[in-house]
Amino acid sequence: MNSTVTDYLQQFRPISAEDSETILSHFSPAAVEEGQFLSREGKPCTQLYYICSGILRIVSTSDKGTDKTHYFYKENQICTILKSFEEGTIADAGIQAACDAEVLVIARPRLDQLFVSLPWLKDVLDRVFQRQLLEKVETRNAYLGVDAETRYRIFIERQPDIALRVPMKDIASYLGITPQSLSRIRRNIH
Repeated sequence: MNSTVTDYLQQFRPISAEDSETILSHFSPAAVEEGQFLSREGKPCTQLYYICSGILRIVSTSDKGTDKTHYFYKENQICTILKSFEEGTIADAGIQAACDAEVLVIARPRLDQLFVSLPWLKDVLDRVFQRQLLEKVETRNAYLGVDAETRYRIFIERQPDIALRVPMKDIASYLGITPQSLSRIRRNIH
């Protein structure tokens, strides 16, 4: 695995080798294949994932049965359905591997144990989630009020690594266009 969750958390606070070892001992590594769900819409999201490699997507299914990609998370990010994870409620979206991925996983009860051992970690994770929320809002706002071609251009400018690694159908659903329209846009641009 390329990096660890403690490497990532060091951005928010220095972490001693002992605390790093304690944190890592509470996480379990997992490999997930493209298309595999880590958490399903309609069920509580009980785990938090640190992405070592690969891309995860937040996805829900419309009344018509079509997938809607809400967001992509990539290496060195933490992913969960936050409201469901924090409150133990039913998730309104799922987490799916957009490509093969390696993650570190921690279930809510294990994280609560970790908070008892390292009380400062709760504040650090809150700051992580706050930063991620701001990044999400900024990214989504960039797509508001522009046509499909402009949304795609913004996407490949802001998230070129994701554009090259996930299926076109997932990008199309993220941008709110059909795969056929995306294909036409890509032909016109390249």
